[in-house]
Order: sequence, then structure tokens, then C-alpha cells
Amino acid sequence: MKRTLAMHEESSSRRKVDDEVHEGALPAYLLDREQTTRAKVLSNSIKQKRKEKAGKWDVPLPKVRPVAEEEMFKVVRTGQRKSKQWKRMVTKVTFVGPSFTRKPPKYERFIRPTGLRFSKAHVTHPELKCTFNLEIIGIKKNPNGNMYTSLGVVTRGTIIEVNVSELGLVTPAGKVVWGKYAQVTNNPENDGCINAVLLV
Repeated sequence: MKRTLAMHEESSSRRKVDDEVHEGALPAYLLDREQTTRAKVLSNSIKQKRKEKAGKWDVPLPKVRPVAEEEMFKVVRTGQRKSKQWKRMVTKVTFVGPSFTRKPPKYERFIRPTGLRFSKAHVTHPELKCTFNLEIIGIKKNPNGNMYTSLGVVTRGTIIEVNVSELGLVTPAGKVVWGKYAQVTNNPENDGCINAVLLV
């Protein structure tokens, strides 16, 4: 527990250098130094991985309104006697992968309507101040619970993974970044589109 708390409390180590007045000329290896010291790239990436494992990100919307099951699902009565009430229709926007096939209706517990299945999102890059229409790779975490995450339900505050290969982002090591996380900032079922902010 202590280790998890320590992971959450880790702050990004970036601080101002004391303004020291250097006597004479600076040596060549000090010329390219900035006025702020940054921890090594390696340790930063390790910290990032730790934070991801702990499930903690610096997100634009830290708190969201919980969604009740009555609001999320609509009861579908099936059978001739209409007494069977075990089916549920998802009333929120969902994401299913490209290779998704429905189960036979007899065995399907949760119905995800085709009109509410989305595969793309409008993702805003906070530093570039630009919005891109990117493909969704998957749903990382829905704040309302694991069941909604596994169903692929997208509500406000959900962390989604998007394909950023066309943005040309690279890691400090020079590798091209393929997938990045973003947080949904609107209510997609009201707006008819998913708006998200990239977690940088």
C-alpha cells in the first residue's frame, strides 16, 4: 500500500537551477544546458510506466459524475410471455473492435446498438492546440467500473487509446509512437461524436 501511495505522490522532477554567476568562459559541455534541470529520459519513462500500472494519470477531468445502471441500460423483455427480463440494451456510446461479431440473439446478454458504435474520436493535442480525427484502438478505463470498461462503453471521463501514428510523434529514443491515451471530455450520446484530450 505504501509503495502505491509513493507512486501516486511522485512529482515530475523539473526545477529551476540556482542562478549562479559563472566566472570567465563556460566549458563546451555546459553550453547546451537549459535553465531548468530535467531528470534523465530513462527515469522519466520508468516513472510513467509505474504511474500507468498504478492507474493514475494527470487527466483533464479528475472527477466525473457516476452513471447509474438504470441510465446506462434499458431492460429488453424477451420471449412470448414477456416475462424474461435478463437482456439489457446499452443506451450509451460504445466501442467494439474491427473484428467484432455479435453473439446469437439467444445468448446475447448486452445489446450494443449499431447506431451507437463509434470507431473514431476528435482528439485535441493540448500543446499543439490542434484537433485530429483519430481511430480508437481500445477502451483503457471507464471511471464507472470494470463492467463498462469490458463492454467498451464510452462516457465522460473515459480513458481511450487512440492511433496517433499519423501525427508523427516520436519518443526521446527516436521510436515512432503508435498508440496514446486520451480522456473523453464530452457526453458522446448527446453530441453524436467523441471529443477527447490527449494525455501528454
